[in-house]
Amino acid sequence: MCGIAGVIHRDGSADIGAELTAMLQSMKHRGPDSTGYAVYGPADDLVVIRFVLAEPNKSAGFGMAERLERNRAEVESRLAKIGAEVAAVTGETGYAFRATIRYGGDLKALADYLEDVPGCEVLSLGSSLEIIKDLGDAATVSDQYNLGSFRGTHGIGHVRMATESQVDLASAHPYWAYPFADVAVVHNGQLTNYHQWRRRLEQHGHRFQSECDSEIIAVYLAEYMSRGLSLETSMKHSLDELDGVFTYVCVTGNQMGIAKDEMAAKPLVLFESEPLVAVATEEVAIRALVHREVETRDPYEREVLVWQV
Repeated sequence: MCGIAGVIHRDGSADIGAELTAMLQSMKHRGPDSTGYAVYGPADDLVVIRFVLAEPNKSAGFGMAERLERNRAEVESRLAKIGAEVAAVTGETGYAFRATIRYGGDLKALADYLEDVPGCEVLSLGSSLEIIKDLGDAATVSDQYNLGSFRGTHGIGHVRMATESQVDLASAHPYWAYPFADVAVVHNGQLTNYHQWRRRLEQHGHRFQSECDSEIIAVYLAEYMSRGLSLETSMKHSLDELDGVFTYVCVTGNQMGIAKDEMAAKPLVLFESEPLVAVATEEVAIRALVHREVETRDPYEREVLVWQV
């Protein structure tokens, strides 16, 4: 029942936050419990960290504000201890934060060190990726995080109806491919060999931040790409090795790709023009982006398509 969306501009940056918000809000009927974005701004020499220190529904109460402030200070202290030069740390909600740092070390060591702080969950790490997700519909989350002013080249989003897990950030999409920089996934469907692949990836040293099968896809693809395979080739492997009924969208620092399993039961429509490509669970989301009637098509079963900035 959840809804997914993605857009990539091939001719430069645009108001990607506002565009994804319009697409996701048009599919609010598919899931008002939580909304998430993975957006890509201009890459530079800074590493962007998005992290939370508490679940939204547990961030209030006696002594919680002081605890969050102490843990934020501990995060900044650990960044300094691990050798990162902190450019800025800002917070939009009291429990969700954005840090920009200069850091040339191992990202896994950095993420692991920060997640030892009580309540800390690193949502994303990268030179251009920022994952923002929270409870509520797209308009609510966009207002909270000022996403209307976010400019970038591409991004994906997800609206979620909680059917098999709690209404919380741990279950909200998108998922970062921990600990690989700038890779994220949104997914509609279910992997039936989830536990097999989780064990296999854990044996290769990976750990997971959730029980969601969508996170498996992100780490699976990033693992293949770390071996030198392209995003397109990695996604084609997934059609042979991941079982179930699924449609997913993967983004990297300069690409967006879509994949559907052989049954093609999970919907996705595609609109492509010279300046941009947009995909979504429903055509109403495409119309919300381009503000007119357009011709879309359904990607074929077992089809992988990849576009580049």
